[in-house]
This record gives sequence, structure tokens and C-alpha cells, in this order.
Amino acid sequence: MPVLPIDVNESGWDNGVLSVEVNINTVSPNFNRSPEPVEGRLKGQHRPEGRASTSSALRFCNNPQNSVALRLGLRQIDGFREDWADAIMAARAHGPFTDIETLAARAGLNDQALKLLADADALRSLNLDRRQGLWEVHRRPGPSLPLFAFADAKELAAEPDACLPAMPLSEHVAADYQTQRLSLKGHPIQFLRGAFDHEGILSCAAVNAAKNGAQVKAAGVVLMRQRPGKGNAVFITIEDEGGIVNILLWTRLMERQRRAVMAARLMEVHGEVQRSKEGVVHLMAHTVIDRTSELTRLSATHDPTPELSPADEVNRPQNPRPPRGGHPRNVRILPKSRDFH
Repeated sequence: MPVLPIDVNESGWDNGVLSVEVNINTVSPNFNRSPEPVEGRLKGQHRPEGRASTSSALRFCNNPQNSVALRLGLRQIDGFREDWADAIMAARAHGPFTDIETLAARAGLNDQALKLLADADALRSLNLDRRQGLWEVHRRPGPSLPLFAFADAKELAAEPDACLPAMPLSEHVAADYQTQRLSLKGHPIQFLRGAFDHEGILSCAAVNAAKNGAQVKAAGVVLMRQRPGKGNAVFITIEDEGGIVNILLWTRLMERQRRAVMAARLMEVHGEVQRSKEGVVHLMAHTVIDRTSELTRLSATHDPTPELSPADEVNRPQNPRPPRGGHPRNVRILPKSRDFH
């Protein structure tokens, strides 16, 4: 099933399954060039499906036979309010939005709501990508005095092309994770794959295909840490652009490297592949390395460094505050992993 991105002209509040006539080639555009509207026509009504998973399964499918799709809802945008979404849907009933001005005027949105929409790359049906959308939002003048409220002339005059540099795909992915907690454009690890290959770090798919008893190194974003009851083992799941690896770490080994085990959001693991008769694969870990700092390489302006989970059983070092005058969203984080208490 194709997964369609958040869009101000298409999304409701909830994620929804819908019948759609869609050209798959335009659903997954080249995010390094100017946006093009998604060629999709709604046939049915949105059916609420709750918050989407952050798994790598949320990727665009390339099967043109699909007649249904999952459209991500406005609730995915961190900080976006349901009443703003209701106002957008009510205004949209009278026709699609064509630019920032009509969106703001008809839906009664303030600058905060508009910035969140632009930051989440939800304005592509207005021919605006994330960077262009933020530029247009910041161009909007402040509220006019009541004396001039009757004026109906457009507030945004035409201006020469600002020639904004194209936003690299890695920055789009970092910003998506910060604003929506997932990305349909890619996975953070794919941009680090070259460096990891050079270090001999295998992909999750390669680990799962390795022979029983093989000594391997793997790396991925931590999805979950579990320690059942008072068990003597910790189970960790990491994810990269191609799948997941299930890791088992004995408690006696964990105590020697607790900080890396509990604090890492990007984790490198060394261990032995263990394959059961049923084909279930675990990586029996002996060494865990915190590689979270590698995430800063995704973007110079969108810092994806995650904070520690409240469930972390280590001293809680605080991430440094963003420099004065820096982008306020630089304090935003990748989604937290599910951790045991």
C-alpha cells in the first residue's frame, strides 16, 4: 500500500486509508528539486487509523495496481493543534488552497500554524517545498490595523526568485523526523552507509543473511530495549534502511557498558550471529558502541541529536543547548526508543 505524505490540501486530522487514483511516479518526487503536486484524487472518505509507525515499512510502494493508499494526517506534525486541522478542512470544502495567503485567510491560521505546516513539508500542493514554504511564511506582514482591514489587495507582492539552494535529501529526512517522527523520503542510516561500509559494519539485511556463528558488526537506530522481569538478558532492536536486527545482550556484559547500551540512539553492535532451527536470527552481542554523534552529519541546520529516554538507567547528561540565535527546532529530537524501566 502506498503511503502518501501530509499535505494541506489532502490530509485530515487522522491518518486515513482512502481509495485513490494515483500516478505512483509523482507520489514519490525528487525532493532535491522543486515540488510538484501529487496527482491523486480522493474517491472515498478518510478512515482514522491512528498514528503511523516509525518503521521503515512506511515507504512509498511502486506497485501501480494499488487502488488504496494511506494518507498521513495533520496529527503527525508535532505541535499542530486539532482545531487548526478542523479549520483547514472546513475551508477546503469550498475549494483547494492555491497559495500561503489564501490558506492563512480562509482557514484563519496564525504564523505558528503556517510555520509548522511549512516545516513539516506539507505545502507541496502549493508548489512549495519545506525551504520555500518557510520563506513565504516569513514574508507575510504582521496583522494590519483595523482601519485598513477592509483592504482586499494581496499582501504578498511579487518578488524576484530568491534562488534558494536546494535542500539536500538528508536534511529533508532529518527535518521530517523532527517534525513528524518519521520520513517517507528515506532513512537516516542510508546517508551513513558509505562510512559504515568502510568500517566493515553490515546492514541489518546482511546480518540476518549471515551464517550461523559469524562474527559481525551492525549499526542502526534503536527502536526498543527490553528486559523481561528480572531476566539475565536485555533484548534490543535496531533498524536501518533495509530492516531490523534483534540483539541479545547478557546482563553481565551490559553492566560493563551500561551508558552506551541505555543512552545510544544510534548503536553499533559487535557479536555473533545465532540462527535457530526455525530460522530466527539473533545477534549475540558482546560490544556496544554509542554512535549517536554520527546523526549530526545528516544536516548542518537540522540537528537530529536525540535526548535520553526517561527510562534510561544511567546518569542523565544533558545535551548542549543550541547556540544563541540558532534555529529553535535544533532542540527537537528523533523519536525515543521504547525502553524498560
